[in-house]
Amino acid sequence: MKNKFIYLAIIAAGFASCEPEFENTVDADYTSGDADFTSYVAIGNSLTAGYMDGTVSRVGQTYSYPNLLAQQFALVGGGAFTQPSYADDVNNFGGLALGGLQIGNTRLVIDASQSRPENIAGTSTINVANLQATAYNNMGVPGAKSFHLLTPGYGNLAGVALGQANPYFVRHATSPTATVIGDAMTKNPTFFTNWIGANDVLSYATNGGAKPDGTTPADDHNTTGNINPLTYGPNDITNAGVYENVYRNMINTLTNGGAKGVVCTIPSVTSIPYFTTVPFAPLSPTALGGATNIATLNAQLYGPLDAIFTALGEPNRVNPLSATSANPILIFDADAANRSAQITAALSGALGVPTATAFGMVFGRARQATANDLVVLPASSVIGSVNSAAPAGININGVTFPMANKWVLTATEKNKVANATATYNAAIRSIATTKNLAVADMNAIMNRLVSGLQIETGQVYTANYFSGSATEGLVLFSLDGVHPNARGYAVITNEIIKVINQHYRANLPLHNPSYFPGINIVSSN
Repeated sequence: MKNKFIYLAIIAAGFASCEPEFENTVDADYTSGDADFTSYVAIGNSLTAGYMDGTVSRVGQTYSYPNLLAQQFALVGGGAFTQPSYADDVNNFGGLALGGLQIGNTRLVIDASQSRPENIAGTSTINVANLQATAYNNMGVPGAKSFHLLTPGYGNLAGVALGQANPYFVRHATSPTATVIGDAMTKNPTFFTNWIGANDVLSYATNGGAKPDGTTPADDHNTTGNINPLTYGPNDITNAGVYENVYRNMINTLTNGGAKGVVCTIPSVTSIPYFTTVPFAPLSPTALGGATNIATLNAQLYGPLDAIFTALGEPNRVNPLSATSANPILIFDADAANRSAQITAALSGALGVPTATAFGMVFGRARQATANDLVVLPASSVIGSVNSAAPAGININGVTFPMANKWVLTATEKNKVANATATYNAAIRSIATTKNLAVADMNAIMNRLVSGLQIETGQVYTANYFSGSATEGLVLFSLDGVHPNARGYAVITNEIIKVINQHYRANLPLHNPSYFPGINIVSSN
């Protein structure tokens, strides 16, 4: 049954893979206004580094929004702009390797022969241990949370295997004890962009609110009150007070020498394809085996569960499957009332105590997904597959066995993400105001993708991802569903340019996003 429920219909089309052209008239009346772009430094995470299709690659990095900004800054006296070297990415596969082992996946491509995205075949040639020990103008570090940028040792090679260091920063940290912000300041910035904080909440969201084990709920430290980030798990939500203090520290450091800049708000997860592509109800009657199989599932599983939950005052927690319309997946909800004991008691007479106990353990916190839940993009390859760890007979993920915590961001978890995002963004705006910095509202831009974002050329882009040839050229996201594609980074660049032009009375030209490539397609993989 694997992959029968979600069909990602992407038809191969000829997307240009060449470098973008630019139509900036050289004698135009461009000015820097009140800004000084002599030394531009970009602070951030993967969104700043040029991460796309699940990795940083040699070609992909050239489309980073800081690099595209620097091209326009150069028209008005902007100085040289450097990015971490990816010359060792000889095949443009991306990924990372350390000690002969691949520790980061190669980039995603569309395999035209399979009509689906997959990691490009091959091995990464990017060796983390080839240390560059160089500070760059682009200090975007994939995976970094806000407090990581101030943490000594975050670029220590010895800490990679222990999970204490970031391999991307390790490649270019100037010393094992260097900090990201410290290395950035060696460039003596006159202008900066700062887009940090997405991972402080996004890692929680993309993992369905679960810890790395995929089941245990990750912590929201706005609830726990924990203000020591050294004790946080990788998927925990950063305490808002911690975020604000760290952010203020960074901005004070960046502006200490008089530098001006742009800060970017954090986008809402509800607008990105990683959470909007896989429907909550993908189980068609055909995929479930037709009316006969559906009747059996209802008689042996869904009906009894519905009766138990209804008797306990939860009539819509599980409903019988429909033989005429699509059905929701069965999920594990860590916040649902645990009905293990009641299920065991109700089924012991019919199934025997051992089997009823197993049912109670499996379905105690189970329910069907609703429209308020967000199913993460990787779940598309798990729904309908056999769960080898599940009891025989109830081992089909999402059908007879609840999808694990990590595959679904529930409504409760979604609210935690939304609340943290709103608080972080309020802090960004407040701190920016005290320093008279420009604010690029990426949260608003990304939210507009749901209904359609119209740019200056009249082109409309949407979050309607993986919907076939009619829409594949109309999305701004790469194949990982979280990060922009080259065209998306051009749109982001333009949004930042617009606030620079307004706030600093500059006159910088925009890029034309249509000149940039979209999805990367290979004939076979």
